Amino acid sequence: MTSSTKLLFAPLALCLMASCSRAPDGAGTAPAAGDASAAVPADPNGARRIEADVRFLADDLLEGRAAGTRGYDLASLYVANRYRAIGLAPAGDNGTYFQTVPLLEARRLREGAAFTVQRDDGDLAFAFQDEFLPGMNFHAASHAVTAPLVFVGQAVHAPDLGHDDFKDVDVRGKVAVYFSGAPSTFGNTQRAFHASGREKMAQLAARGAIGAIGIGNPVDEAKYPWANGARKWEMPGMRLVAADGKPLDAWPELKATATLNVDGARRLLAGAPMPVDEIFERRESGKLQSFDLPGRVTLSGTTTLQRVDSRNVVGKLPGSDPALAAEHIAYSAHLDHIGIGAEVDGDGVYNGAFDNALGIAVMLQAATELKADAVAPRRSLLFVAVTAEERGLLGATHFAQFPTVAKDSLVANINMDMPVFLTEVTDVVPIGIEHSTLEADVQAAAAQLGVGLTADPKPEEVVFVRSDQYAFVREGIPAVYLDAGIKARNPAIDALALYEDFLTGHYHQPSDETDLSINYDSAAMLSRLNAAIGRRVGNADTRPAWKDGDFFGTKFASQ
Repeated sequence: MTSSTKLLFAPLALCLMASCSRAPDGAGTAPAAGDASAAVPADPNGARRIEADVRFLADDLLEGRAAGTRGYDLASLYVANRYRAIGLAPAGDNGTYFQTVPLLEARRLREGAAFTVQRDDGDLAFAFQDEFLPGMNFHAASHAVTAPLVFVGQAVHAPDLGHDDFKDVDVRGKVAVYFSGAPSTFGNTQRAFHASGREKMAQLAARGAIGAIGIGNPVDEAKYPWANGARKWEMPGMRLVAADGKPLDAWPELKATATLNVDGARRLLAGAPMPVDEIFERRESGKLQSFDLPGRVTLSGTTTLQRVDSRNVVGKLPGSDPALAAEHIAYSAHLDHIGIGAEVDGDGVYNGAFDNALGIAVMLQAATELKADAVAPRRSLLFVAVTAEERGLLGATHFAQFPTVAKDSLVANINMDMPVFLTEVTDVVPIGIEHSTLEADVQAAAAQLGVGLTADPKPEEVVFVRSDQYAFVREGIPAVYLDAGIKARNPAIDALALYEDFLTGHYHQPSDETDLSINYDSAAMLSRLNAAIGRRVGNADTRPAWKDGDFFGTKFASQ
């Protein structure tokens, strides 16, 4: 755990709370001769400023910045004051920097949780946390369902690709058992869309399933060990709340849900019409078959529910063109992390230095560079620090659906999320550029700065649907997300291996904090590139567009 700095930051916290709701004052007073600030070393590329932001946002004082907590509120006050210092105008609700995001928080309880299967050859009982976790029920404080089981592969319905996991089975009135992801035979774009948990749940609910069980597999277990996530079972889940007070994307048709680790999956699938290892192998080859499973499952659980509000933080750099200033490019980065949870080696604060204090700091530095330009881009630029990304892209979804500017004025989204710079690199990985004319802007900006562009080395991770840019895409807005590069400046260093080590050892763990080897010079490079992209898109005569026939453009452009 990082050393405590609560006493150091207490005066700053009070200052933030006193001032952040106000609009910016006029230009600040220049420092007097001999002022200590004049002696601060130069920071030509912004790396020190990025580091300062990360060190504050990832400090224990902010308690992991979980949405709906005082730690997140303090982080949002800090970002609002950084916007003020940069010179961005308030662009939230009612002349402030804040947009309220209405949320329903759910917490599972150990009491009342059960997962059992009744079979002719003997019953199965699965252990809470060690093998399974009940899903959170956003519609009832308690639930209990007993029903037949049906295995539905990866719960993917894609007839246009010649694939339908529901073709030979009937899920009505049953609990569906499914793997995460989508078939490896799909193209990366289609795979990303069909891997979305939101899409899977919608398909199951539409077909009459009354429950769902997501099961583990050996490949994912090796990358994301069950135990690492299961020990955080007390952390809450969230849903957006509609105007009528009901939770969104909560699928009341699905009365009970659960997740099961890979060892539990082996036990559950032991009665299948094919060997369990063959089922796992078929998942990797994209050749799963669906079938009924023997027995009846009973799933039960208890959930506490509470209405909470969180907030996005929105600043604006007005455009310089009298006509095009009415159009907006939205920069985004999620400000939240997952808060306080189960201790690991005595540390229970999940600080989220890389995820996503660094992304916020990169966005702030990009805003600083753009504000310093002699002439602002022709289009206006929004800088949106969003809440509840870790709970399902909720803050970004709320902003994309109900922006604080005219919805049809949003022309593009540039997202920044968890850039894992553990060494100096010469490249970035652009996620999603192939879908729209933003590709040319990214390529030109990178060439101008001498930054390499490397294709996504892990397309199976379907990152394009797992970060905030996807909330904008679903509203028909072209988007791009630039991730950390994998080509180290020192050829003796394997940057991709460092990233994989981070995923298995630090991702969503208390050890994601500032004592890791964060390369701030590479983060500054990413800031410059994001700013350069904003200049090109902001000054272009035409707004970005989806490429002809693009999958996401076709599916969402009419939103």
